[in-house]
Amino acid sequence: MAPSFMFEAPSDEEPELSESKDEDNEEAEEEEEGDEAEDKPSKPKPKSQSPWDFTSYSESVAEEHARRGTTSVDFKISKILQQSSAPAQQEETSDSESDKQVDYRSEDEDEENSNVRDNKSFFAPAEGASFHANSFMELNLSRPLLRACETLGYTKPTPIQAACIPLALTGRDICGSAITGSGKTAAFALPTLERLLFRPKRVSAIRVLILTPARELAVQVHSMIEKLAQYTDIRCCLIVGGLSLKAQETALRLLPDIVVATPGRMIDHLRNTMSVDLDDLAVLILDEADRLLELGFSAEIHELVRLCPKRRQTMLFSATMTEEVDELVKLSLTRPLRLSADPSAKRPSTLSEEVVRIRRMREVNQEAVLLSLCTKTFTSRVIIFSGTKQAAHRLKILFQLAGLQAAELHGDLTQVQRLDALERFRKQEVDFLIATDVAARGLDIIGVQTVINYACPRDITSYVHRVGRTARAGREGYAVTFVTDNDRSLLKAIAKRVGSKLKSRIVAELSITKWSQKIEEMEEKVTEVIEEERAERALRKAEMEATKAENMIAHKDEIYARPKRTWFMTEKEKKLVAKEAKASVEKEKGSANAIISAQQAEDLKMKEKRKREREKNLPRKKRRKLEAAREMLEDQSEINEPDGSGKNKKEKEGISLVDLAYRRAKAVKAAKKAVDSGKIVKKSNKSSKQYKQRTQSRTDEMRELFENDMSERRQKSSSNAGRKKPKSSFKSKSRYKRR
Repeated sequence: MAPSFMFEAPSDEEPELSESKDEDNEEAEEEEEGDEAEDKPSKPKPKSQSPWDFTSYSESVAEEHARRGTTSVDFKISKILQQSSAPAQQEETSDSESDKQVDYRSEDEDEENSNVRDNKSFFAPAEGASFHANSFMELNLSRPLLRACETLGYTKPTPIQAACIPLALTGRDICGSAITGSGKTAAFALPTLERLLFRPKRVSAIRVLILTPARELAVQVHSMIEKLAQYTDIRCCLIVGGLSLKAQETALRLLPDIVVATPGRMIDHLRNTMSVDLDDLAVLILDEADRLLELGFSAEIHELVRLCPKRRQTMLFSATMTEEVDELVKLSLTRPLRLSADPSAKRPSTLSEEVVRIRRMREVNQEAVLLSLCTKTFTSRVIIFSGTKQAAHRLKILFQLAGLQAAELHGDLTQVQRLDALERFRKQEVDFLIATDVAARGLDIIGVQTVINYACPRDITSYVHRVGRTARAGREGYAVTFVTDNDRSLLKAIAKRVGSKLKSRIVAELSITKWSQKIEEMEEKVTEVIEEERAERALRKAEMEATKAENMIAHKDEIYARPKRTWFMTEKEKKLVAKEAKASVEKEKGSANAIISAQQAEDLKMKEKRKREREKNLPRKKRRKLEAAREMLEDQSEINEPDGSGKNKKEKEGISLVDLAYRRAKAVKAAKKAVDSGKIVKKSNKSSKQYKQRTQSRTDEMRELFENDMSERRQKSSSNAGRKKPKSSFKSKSRYKRR
């Protein structure tokens, strides 16, 4: 990154914020001009357009509630507050004790050694890439795109844009990474639009596919591309879940030049919509690529890559690009260029990061700590990240009951409600946006002042993306993270990333006590709202079932005449994949390198101890079986090693004698059972009689040998009865006896 680069203009929607510094000077000049300004015709100053517009993609929330026969959460809360005799009002916080802010001191100063593999052989050298450009005209863009950049207020390319645009115009595969808020969307949109200006216009086809992990991010990218292509004839289409399926089918049949989609809905259309394919695709772009390559999306991404032509340009962008070369190889990248405008873990210089330690006995007061911060310190333009959808909804109700204007954004809402929440927060109709990780990636909402991690993120990558919603494009921002004793490993990673600039905030005890009492008083109202929502949801479900039955009766022939829809992955399979992803994350957390709390270590120790005691008290036969099973698992792990030694060993060994004997015994038992039931008639031939006699004689022979052996042992024991037993050197065998 060039040291001389500065953000001269905002990269998003409100240029008037950057001009606020000169308001006082403008007012002084207007006062000096006086009446002269009235005589001269004032030249209107051109305003830059906003690239984000969430409301134009769907109906309004009021129309949706009217159509579904439901009411909003805000309406329910306001009704409860009106019915209550003493409505909860936001009191002025005049506590004598204020919050304290001190430098964070790490309790563990052990440094982790990170082993980074050498991946240079996979990536092509990018020595000629320049991360500096004075204007977009230097990047060889056409006039329609330059005009669109000027309309949006973009004057100087960011480092990732200056490096990526010239190389992408040549058709090279690119893996690009830069800090959050550095203009990665325009970095892949502008060269793609430039190439599409010279497409064969007589033949319509889907030539560009842009995939994103979240619906809101897809809406944002689509809006951005439409603004950049407003002076061209390039058509763009949005394909995401939650919006009208029929409207998307119609748009895809018209064969737009660019499709912005989420992976699941795109595969649905490719399998079930006629005349839609990716045979003529020229460019595949993965935005937030590291998230798309994770377990939850990897199967769908690989399916889409399989359906794309092999001769194509592939571009991957993220603030935290994956270093797993094996995953990139599966995407069929051809000697990609690795463009890193800044280190992946670099923090924006204008970001102030703080932690709030929640001790083990104080975790019940976490909601009180949050409300105390939001009423005294961070009062507007705040995004609060919650761990679960239920926790986010509960916080939304608590904020509304406390008199704080808040909106919620999570997966339990309809797409219309999710987009409406973003639009209300963008227009500053609400001060707080309570969201899950749905809003953690890519969303560029202007003017976000603070990000509060109410639930600690699962790893440092999620933390980087969450706090990246603020301090974008050179603006100032704050990031506050609630850290419990179970999150020490993440706290250590944050401290290592931030360094000495990390602060620790101590919330006033008096304020926490006051809000804890208020939350206890509000519990009945919270329960009432949740019960009313549950009843409304059950009623709506019953109405949907009744409507479905009526439609099946009235339009039975038409419904059964439609082709049956096929699915790439069923709901059950999706749940299994999500479960595996969660298990893998927990496994990574519980690895040996991770730092665990003292309580967790004690629990693990006691668990191992109880396990050893149970095994110790088992009978000898069961203990031997358990040991044999462990040995078999060890042998199996040796066989399944990546090198070829295990495979040759398995081929040489073949089937074990135990397995062979077990199979033969099972076959004999099955044959005997079939003969007894009369399914098989036993043939009496000479050979079977001879085999029976031979078996009988062998049995008698073994019985004789056993009896002779036992008689010899009895004689020896009787002869040694008179003699004194020699002192044994062995210890007592009481420890082997069953307790």
